[in-house]
Amino acid sequence: MEAFLVSTGIVALAEMGDKTQLLALVLAARLRKPLPVCLGIFVATVVNHACAAAVGQWITQHLGADAMRWILAVSFLGMAAWMMIPDKLDEDDTPAPARFGAFLTTLIAFFVVEMGDKTQIATVALAARYAELTGVVLGTTVGMMLANAPVVYFGDRLTRVVPIRVVHGVCAVIFALLGFAALFDVGRYF
Repeated sequence: MEAFLVSTGIVALAEMGDKTQLLALVLAARLRKPLPVCLGIFVATVVNHACAAAVGQWITQHLGADAMRWILAVSFLGMAAWMMIPDKLDEDDTPAPARFGAFLTTLIAFFVVEMGDKTQIATVALAARYAELTGVVLGTTVGMMLANAPVVYFGDRLTRVVPIRVVHGVCAVIFALLGFAALFDVGRYF
């Protein structure tokens, strides 16, 4: 349960103001079909994060405990620093008009833009940290949906209300705490 809750919280916070959240806003505005857009985000996230979690599990199985601890610490501390850099949606990332329909356009665009993104890298690190692969994938997917579904349905209004810098700061602190916990092997004392 811890893997699910931590994964949900970290990804929901990390996604605030992220380029995939901006993509969700663009898709919602262009396609004007919120349910297929949300379903596309959901499927793309499940597939993308399942692959990322599998990589995290593979890394855990093939490296020693000390090496894994250092990799996790550096990954989480790097994520903390990365959280402080605001994302912008590049022109190349903006989806073309929906010739494949809202669902397929969203699925493809979201899957591609999520590659190498903060939340995907966080999923790799979380899967390396927690043995519960299903809990991590479910948690990161729920976190993505918590951050993106409201954007799809309420769009502009939310982006004016949510203090993105504060959310990024809180998320950076959480990642930093996880990084220091891994660095100093805090889990061994509990």
